[in-house]
Amino acid sequence: MIAYRMQRRVQKTTKWLAGMLHWHITLRLYRLTGKQISNLNLFERRVTSQNWEDGMIHALFGVIGTTDAYYVEFGTEDGTECNTKQLTRKGWTGLLMDGRENTPESGIKQEFITAENINNLFAKYNVPTEFDLLSIDIDGNDYWVWKAIEGYSPRVVIMEYNACIPYEPAVTVPYKADFSWDKTDYYGASLSALVQLGKEKGYTLIATDCRGVNAFFVREDIAQKHFVLNAPENIFRPAMFKGKLGGHPKDLKQRPWTEV
Repeated sequence: MIAYRMQRRVQKTTKWLAGMLHWHITLRLYRLTGKQISNLNLFERRVTSQNWEDGMIHALFGVIGTTDAYYVEFGTEDGTECNTKQLTRKGWTGLLMDGRENTPESGIKQEFITAENINNLFAKYNVPTEFDLLSIDIDGNDYWVWKAIEGYSPRVVIMEYNACIPYEPAVTVPYKADFSWDKTDYYGASLSALVQLGKEKGYTLIATDCRGVNAFFVREDIAQKHFVLNAPENIFRPAMFKGKLGGHPKDLKQRPWTEV
């Protein structure tokens, strides 16, 4: 039995190492050749992110480069699983915010994010007008908060979308400043709503993660150079939380959606 377990462990380790080698070689080839990336999901890898965003973020900036290596992420909870933790370990700096109270050591600012205060918060914490990464995951008013941001131009935006509902129509929860998610499928916005808003702001959808949680938007001037641009409806992925189709439970209250 011990020998069998050791064999299985060696097999898993060998498979993991082979996968990592292939991952690094593929990314290096893209860098050296300047070839456009057609499928960012090839680079999915999870270290400290909630899903497999770590590898996608690493590959994305490995190709487009960085300017100031600065991020803004809100909706981080306690920061143990977030999109920017690995970036911090690699020398990035930035602003983390969440509505709950965290320890001073976490570096997370306690702020309840709304469409009315987001620009003031950016000013309060001296966010650069142009920075590398914005990540939004507040389980509710995500669409409205991104829409409200003015005067700031992050190169990459990662948005949580509602994969429990279809790609279309373009809908979001009605704006309510104190919206609180009740763990049902009534939250956030459809992917088509975010694609539409992204276009208005000058961003192109390039990928979603394999579980149908995050959508990756890149500023148009950068996206056209580095990525093969696919139809957004083909990029949509349904909810696959914990390996199950459908994601969160249905909203039994049948609350209304707002078309945008």
